Amino acid sequence: EKYGLRADQYADYAALRGDPSDNLPGIPGVGEKTAAKWLVQYQDLKNLLAHADDITGKVGESLRAAAAQVRLNRELTQLHDEVDVPTSVPELALPTPDAEAVRTLFDSLQFRTLLARVPGLAGGASAGGAPSATDEPGITVVDTFDAWRDSVSPPEAGIAGVHIEGTNVAFGWANGTAVVLPLAQVVSSGSTAAAWLASNASEFCVYSAKAWCAAGPGATAVPPVLDVCAAAYVLAAGQAVPSLPDAARIWAGMDLTAEQAQESLFADEGADVEKTAACAVALARIADTLNARLAEHEALDLVRDMEIPVAAVLAEMESTGIAVDLSALRNLEAQFAEASTKVEATAHEIAKTEFNLSSPKQLQEILFGVRGLPHTKRIKTGFSTDVEALTWLAETTKDPLPQVLLQYREVSRLRQTITGLIASVREDGRIHTTFQQFVAATGRLSSTEPNLQNIPVRTADGQRIRAAFVPGPGFESLLTADYSQIELRLMAHLSDDAGLREAFAAGEDIHTTVASGVFGVALTEVDAAMRRQVKAMSYGLAYGLSPFGLAQQLRIEPAEARQLMDDYFGRFRGVQAYLADVVAQARQVGYTQTLFGRRRYLPDLTSDNRQRRDIAERMALNAPIQGTAADIMKIAMLRCHAQLRGMASRLVLQVHDELVIEVAPGEQDAVERIVRHAMEHAASLSVPLDVNIGVGPNWDAAAH
Repeated sequence: EKYGLRADQYADYAALRGDPSDNLPGIPGVGEKTAAKWLVQYQDLKNLLAHADDITGKVGESLRAAAAQVRLNRELTQLHDEVDVPTSVPELALPTPDAEAVRTLFDSLQFRTLLARVPGLAGGASAGGAPSATDEPGITVVDTFDAWRDSVSPPEAGIAGVHIEGTNVAFGWANGTAVVLPLAQVVSSGSTAAAWLASNASEFCVYSAKAWCAAGPGATAVPPVLDVCAAAYVLAAGQAVPSLPDAARIWAGMDLTAEQAQESLFADEGADVEKTAACAVALARIADTLNARLAEHEALDLVRDMEIPVAAVLAEMESTGIAVDLSALRNLEAQFAEASTKVEATAHEIAKTEFNLSSPKQLQEILFGVRGLPHTKRIKTGFSTDVEALTWLAETTKDPLPQVLLQYREVSRLRQTITGLIASVREDGRIHTTFQQFVAATGRLSSTEPNLQNIPVRTADGQRIRAAFVPGPGFESLLTADYSQIELRLMAHLSDDAGLREAFAAGEDIHTTVASGVFGVALTEVDAAMRRQVKAMSYGLAYGLSPFGLAQQLRIEPAEARQLMDDYFGRFRGVQAYLADVVAQARQVGYTQTLFGRRRYLPDLTSDNRQRRDIAERMALNAPIQGTAADIMKIAMLRCHAQLRGMASRLVLQVHDELVIEVAPGEQDAVERIVRHAMEHAASLSVPLDVNIGVGPNWDAAAH
């Protein structure tokens, strides 16, 4: 069908066309269509070559000139079937794989995609005996909860799988029993089904706890014991969380059909109850495997006590959203549009010609051709015009254009941010961002649609945007709370460096105190440059910063940066020993671990490739500190949420190390006490956790 040839003609066709994969040259000027046409006409290569003189034109000349090569190609493409093979075909059948051994090997190599392609790897099922969605579970479809309770006796042992699709919810068990109910009967607040679920089937597994909690108040009151997304994330941080069909193949040996492999498994209306039930059964079988894996990795508590409760809080925060002053955003959009036009006009005036400031090709022509600026890093299309390249040009030349281009990009980025915020405002006057819980390998949260983490906090323009976020009707202010220098405090705790702990205990500016020790001067003699260098050093060490990277960041010579690092480690030897030990231990066991047991597996620590090994070492330095900071923030968020229950004030945002609370009238003092206590006592460290709190009529005014 593909080539218009019989199967037995293909070897002749390959000889004529050539085969790049086997380094067999084809006939110059003869492509696939000509080769196929000749074989259709002459049937085989032997007959074609016998009539080579009959073929006219340049292709005929090429064929005759390449006849010897074509014959050699044909000899090489022939499969020799006369070799004596001392094995019968049945003996070559693929044996049943050792499921646990393959899973263990693939986990160590992070072969998540390949794992899904090997049949029979979940739950110890054999290759030939893996269940599939076509092995229909026993399904009972009922219209009321009472009918379900009267007609169905769920298995006494085993976790139930619960899957929501459209207006239905299915309960399934590993033995294949399943029941499908109207969703409203289960997740309505105070419903008898929700109460029964809470008292009789408290152990159940869902694909996404956040999606489950968003289904209704009854769902929020009955949290699952296992979340497939959370478990997959904890077991393999940094890898994409598998879809439900992939998870079913990997951990349940079930093939949820290709139709179900879509992002939405099936349409909301008229969802196939058999397929919905199959998903629930798959979740129950997945749970058996994942629970064992989590126990093996000592991560059950991390999923049940942290990730699943956090998912419930995030679902509530997404539903609540944060109010914005839409008119203020529109005014800002107009101002940034005007600023963008002015900067563009300035660039055209400097260049003495009009050009597209967003076109890399035109920028290359103007910067390196017309203006003759020094070449930047070479890329496929010429020389780089990215932010790093423009910054270098602005600093190393007196040409004003690179700086103007940087201004244009910043204004354009902020304008695009504002446009995205305006488009995200719903009818309730609030923005409902989506929190991404299972993306960052370190455990940190992020947000999308829109991304509220990319709004600058320290620039004047960023502060103007933040000022548009306000308390909604019925609330009087916003309260923000964030940790002060949490990464450095964790470095002091984890390294147990006496000097660094004393610096925090002194209660003075940490960077000034550290600079005093590094440079050997009195606190009053520490100048701005010393403080800046030590600050970059302190934060950079937690991210595996090299002397070269420090030199680039501080705009100093590498030798000077190396000396600065040596002086730092000379003063804080505990930090140096800790950093070396983290990498050595991770290389030995294959992973790093936070104070709360969150692991990050780093197989590249033993790679023969120097670049990959260096990257893994930087990850090993970063993961325990940033991961522990993320865990502490999640614990603080859970405690704040729990203690705010019963009050009108509520959590509305989590951005990096910051919480934002919408404060109701008369509750500010109580909220501040709750938040400060929850955050300061989220973890017990050898140095205090310091929390900054601010209150104001908008997000910017509440900054501190």
